[in-house]
Amino acid sequence: MENFKLIVTHPGGAHKDDLLACCVLLAVNPSPIERREPTAEDLDDSDICVVDVGHEHKPEKRNFDHHQFPRDHEPTCSLSLVLQYLGVYEDARKFCDWLEPAEWFDCRGAKDTAKWLGIERDIVTKLNSPIDVTILRRFARESRLDAGSPIWELMKMIGDDLLDYLKNLRSRLDYVGETSEVWELNNGSGLKVLFMPRTDPLPTEPSMGLGRYIEELDPDGKSFVGMIYPDRRGDGYGLSRFNDDLRLDFTKIDEATDVHFTHASGFIAKTSATNMARLRELLEMAYVEELMK
Repeated sequence: MENFKLIVTHPGGAHKDDLLACCVLLAVNPSPIERREPTAEDLDDSDICVVDVGHEHKPEKRNFDHHQFPRDHEPTCSLSLVLQYLGVYEDARKFCDWLEPAEWFDCRGAKDTAKWLGIERDIVTKLNSPIDVTILRRFARESRLDAGSPIWELMKMIGDDLLDYLKNLRSRLDYVGETSEVWELNNGSGLKVLFMPRTDPLPTEPSMGLGRYIEELDPDGKSFVGMIYPDRRGDGYGLSRFNDDLRLDFTKIDEATDVHFTHASGFIAKTSATNMARLRELLEMAYVEELMK
């Protein structure tokens, strides 16, 4: 457990990186936040976290600024540094798809980030949310935030949820790795699906983490086309595409007597079948061969 007494970050306009860095720190050690320029004493005091200000990255003193890094440094923001310090940065980069764009946006700006993403500059602005705007504006106008303040409490919730997500997902992936099976389609295509058997107790969301686990098995995303997992609403199984791969179309099994639901777009189906041979058969029936030519 971390033990510090205060978080200091810069005054004026707030950005996602400094706000989220403070959120994560609140989750590990709820502390007051002061938005001001740090003093030399602050920077030298390891009981004070200095975030996104101070021109110093010294995690041993809990100083997390990136503005002194050279221009060609890999995009790294204050949130990156805090996540590195807590030992969860690698998992965050793997499992939080928003993190790398946030690093780019903070370090390179909207124009370069849009170019890196391969989109037009105006699309970046169109993705802005009033949720982001309000939280950042309300955070920016405070000089000090303490427990009980609505913004402080919301920030702690955000930090709690982020760290819980990373911790629980990693545990879930370890469990999936121990429990699941990789099936190869019996049609010569070489394509695979991930099968998650029914367990007792059944997880609240049986499909959680399956896609992320496949990404670890197959970083290129070319071998796997689907997932099979226990239906949390019944005794059967759910069948779904992986990354919406069109080589599986579950509308093709809509007429099967043991299939009680297929989405009109073909990306998911539900079956009462529990026999593995039958589940494999349904997969073969849903396969779209012409897309392989």
